[in-house]
Amino acid sequence: MYPPVDPTIVEIGPFALRWYGLLMATAVITGSWFASKEIERRGKNPEDFWDMLIWVLIPAFLGARLYYVFIQSGDSAYYLQNPGQILQIWGGGIHIFGAFIFGSIALWLFTKVRRLPTLVYLDAAAVGLPIAQAIGRWGNFINQELYGPPTNWPLGLRIDLQHRLAPYNDLIAYPEATRFHALFLYESVWNFLGFLFLYWVSKRFANQLRPGDLSLLYLVWYPFGRFFIEFLRTDSWFFPGTPFNVVHILSLVAVVASVATLVLRRRLGKTVNNY
Repeated sequence: MYPPVDPTIVEIGPFALRWYGLLMATAVITGSWFASKEIERRGKNPEDFWDMLIWVLIPAFLGARLYYVFIQSGDSAYYLQNPGQILQIWGGGIHIFGAFIFGSIALWLFTKVRRLPTLVYLDAAAVGLPIAQAIGRWGNFINQELYGPPTNWPLGLRIDLQHRLAPYNDLIAYPEATRFHALFLYESVWNFLGFLFLYWVSKRFANQLRPGDLSLLYLVWYPFGRFFIEFLRTDSWFFPGTPFNVVHILSLVAVVASVATLVLRRRLGKTVNNY
């Protein structure tokens, strides 16, 4: 199931429209639309969100790429020897945790300069992010990346030889008919469910939510699922002799810290100002 798809939609001379870029653009626009609606629901000007978007997207994509290059890929030496490859995002190879770090810093700076409520904008991003991630993950399908070990599951992916990582590039041990876990699909579904959950919470409990609550719920939902998906990754660097990697640690910290913060906020009954 899921045979490979030509990554190029149309090519005219030196210009090419690729599925990866189209999916990423669709993901950004869709997620941003839902986020802007959350801003509007909270009585803020959605135009401020669209103004902020470009200032957040560029650092977010840069952070996502740099995280992949220097941490996730496990081959930073190659990129240092070929620096022109570092910014070639359209070829795949970005990581959401890098986007979180750089994008959050950019959002914080923008809201401080504009004197906007940071937590409200983080909450809006938390509503739009999961649907954007759910769409964007299909770019991994197009590029034949983000797959797991061999499987007999009916949703297994066929991966072309040039996209297989060792030891799965051994056609004797793993013939062409071998199918691999569709990790991109697992995460896409998890993100879509997360979007439905957060969107429902934002509507159902609108009057009870405090600024920052949706952000914390996102930081529980997404890392929780990502923690388990990481065990099936074939493209990550794992701590020697263990099934764990850096993402496991980051996910665990995010879940524990976010749950603890949510519980403390409720127990202490503190009113958190929009800052």
